[in-house]
Formats: sequence, structure tokens, C-alpha cells
Amino acid sequence: MKRLKTEYRGLAATILGTPGLEIIVATGVGPRVLSLRSRRGPAGNLLLEIPAAKETHGAFKLRGGHRLWHSPEDPVRTYQPDNAPLVVRELPQGLALTQPVEECTGIQKGMKIEFRDTRTVRVTHTLTNRGLWAVKCAPWALTMLRGGGYGVLPLPPKGSHAGNLLPGYALVPWSYTDLSLAVWNLQRDFIGINVAKAKGAQKLGITRYPGWSAYWLDGTVFVKHAPLIAGAIYPDFGCAFETFTNGTMIELETLGPLTDLAPDRSVAHTEYWTLLDGCPMPSTPAAFAKLAARVQPWLKTLQ
Repeated sequence: MKRLKTEYRGLAATILGTPGLEIIVATGVGPRVLSLRSRRGPAGNLLLEIPAAKETHGAFKLRGGHRLWHSPEDPVRTYQPDNAPLVVRELPQGLALTQPVEECTGIQKGMKIEFRDTRTVRVTHTLTNRGLWAVKCAPWALTMLRGGGYGVLPLPPKGSHAGNLLPGYALVPWSYTDLSLAVWNLQRDFIGINVAKAKGAQKLGITRYPGWSAYWLDGTVFVKHAPLIAGAIYPDFGCAFETFTNGTMIELETLGPLTDLAPDRSVAHTEYWTLLDGCPMPSTPAAFAKLAARVQPWLKTLQ
């Protein structure tokens, strides 16, 4: 792995690279991942880059890329600014980033970005309670990807009527979600998300997350994996995964279990990322099956 300090979009940053992937991590704000690209495909940076003139949400700056929040979403607690420089520690295969304590919440966010191999990245998200009382929250890892592509959410395996008398999972739509719109492609084994066909905000969650989701753009597929913890209680009616799109971008979001985070205690949530090149758009059952066949061997390497 190669490491190089740089400036990216006016922010202090570090480039982490292997022969397969390049990642740019902000070190002056965040923790944020600003860029993710394959060295083999033509897609360029798959992560969304929001122009400075449009990135402000009060004191919080959206910026794009990948970030860490704490769920459930709240208009004040969730949107605490992360504009201060970070404590940065070099790791053998990456970086560890720690932000100052959020003044309004007492929560301190941390993120470790590490290469497991030339095409696999492990991202460990940490919330630490530096306050005086327990806070009920869950780690929430959000990856904002630029528009023009196609997202897929695999569905849990099908069963039989005789052997499955109880429900297997639930889909959780937000109040503004319209499942009749062309943005949603409901298939037997997956739900497709055609970003360009979203003319406004759309969001959907799933309770029994099958462990991976993906986004196709210009032949390159971003895949993220986060294991589901059996028996754990998740936010938002039990969602371990959520996706949001507004037509210009898509978010693939994984969540950790809800916890009463006691003072001076931490909770961690880990994702694994990879990029697959040369893939057809997974908008049909046949194309999705081909993608799943490439993802499954990668998932086995993480066990």
C-alpha cells in the first residue's frame, strides 16, 4: 500500500493506494472518505462530490463521499458539524481518524480505513460516549455515490409455504417513498434502484439485510458488506440497511444495532468494500445473477 499526503477539493487529505484501488481520505475534516476509484475501470471517482456552494446544511456540510452518523436521525443531533481537524494515526495498511468530541452530543466519532488486500477495504466506524449519561444510538455508515448508475439490494432467500409460516423480513418505506415509481425495480431476488428515474427523494429500508448491496456505474460495481447481527435490535423499525436517492445520487447505508451507550464506552460497526470491473448493469435477473456469482467468492474471503 502507498500513502501520500495531499490536498483534495481544498481539504487536507491522504491518498491510500494499491495496484487495484485508490482512496482519498480527508484529514482536515470528518472523518470522511472523499474518493474511491478503480485503477482498472473507466468510472473515475464513484463517490459523490458536492460543490462547495451547495454542500451546506446549516453548520453541517454534506460534502459527499462516505461519512459516519449516529441513528436515529434527528434534525439537531444527527447534523452536528464535522469541520475540525482530526487526530490522524498511521496504520500498517491504512489510517485511523478521530474527530473532536461533538459539543452538543458528547459523542466522538472515529473511522479506520484499512486495505485487507489490493481490492478489499475494511472501514471500521466507532462511536464513543464522552458525555455524562448514556445515549441511545446506533452507528450509521452512509456512502454517497454519484448519479447515473444502478443500485441493487439483494433479497433474502425464498422459502416454501409449508416450511415458512412466519414472515421472513420487512421492507420499510419512508412517508415520501412511492414504490409505484420507475426508480424501483421489484424482482424476485433483488430490488433494483434506477437512480436517473428518481425525480425526488425516495428512501427504503430492509430488516433482514442479506449482508451486501451494490451500485453499478459505467461498468464498475461498488460492493459493500456489513454482517447482520442475529437477534439485535436495529433502528427505524429494525432496519440494518437503508438506501436513499433523489435522482442525482444514491446512498447505500448500513446500520449497527441500537445500544444504550454508557459514558466512556464505545461501539463499533464494520463494513467491507470492493470494486468489480467489467460488469453489465444488473437491472435484469440474469445480470443480477452474474453479479451475485462474482460477489459470493469475495464474501467468503471475509469470513
